[in-house]
Amino acid sequence: MIKRSTLLLLALFAVSVLPAQGLKGFLKKAKDQITGTSDGEEVGLGLKEALNTGVGEAVSFLSAEDGYYKSAYKILLPEDVQKVTSKLKAVPGFANVEDDLIEKMNRAAEDAASKAKPIFVDAIKKMTFKDAMNLLMGEKDAATRYLESSTFEQLYEAFKPVVIESLDKVNAREYWRNATTAYNKIPFVKKTNPELDDYVTRSALGGMFGMIEKKELDIRENPAVRSTELLQKVFAQQDKK
Repeated sequence: MIKRSTLLLLALFAVSVLPAQGLKGFLKKAKDQITGTSDGEEVGLGLKEALNTGVGEAVSFLSAEDGYYKSAYKILLPEDVQKVTSKLKAVPGFANVEDDLIEKMNRAAEDAASKAKPIFVDAIKKMTFKDAMNLLMGEKDAATRYLESSTFEQLYEAFKPVVIESLDKVNAREYWRNATTAYNKIPFVKKTNPELDDYVTRSALGGMFGMIEKKELDIRENPAVRSTELLQKVFAQQDKK
């Protein structure tokens, strides 16, 4: 970064020799050198700050107890499993099968959610200036969709082992195996054994991206939640589009 005293001397020289238009450009570059931040860098920093804020809040909320289970992001049973549990309620030992499974699935998702933040942070760090400008001036969910496309596979790989471990910790998979075994003994039913691991993993990620999308929309549409000067300045550009 250039010292202020050196820039002052250069500015005095520029005033005497440059036309007005050239002087304006020179002074703009001088300001960037003093602050170390250009307008483009500010856009990138502002968007990254917004995403880090949204991601941090989403991960903290969903990884806490009842983050999924008692929220709008609660994971419900897939349709084919609901058909199984509705019949199993009449089977001794499985009267509460639906409620038990739902709680176990959501507890697994809450356990897995804590693994997400480092993956998100790494993707945000890799965002380019071009990415930032496109996302800032894009659709209301542009940043969320960017994160989803750049992190989903890695998040899935990180989440699924934790989901499996968490399901096993609360005996959910064993419980489901016992449930499907009992169900398959019912006369005339179509035999079933759906895979819960993949379903819970994808549902957990769907809830997380849903919450990040909500945070993004709030920052875009509500100036009151732009808690720093940088966020206020950068998203003011979006407000004008």
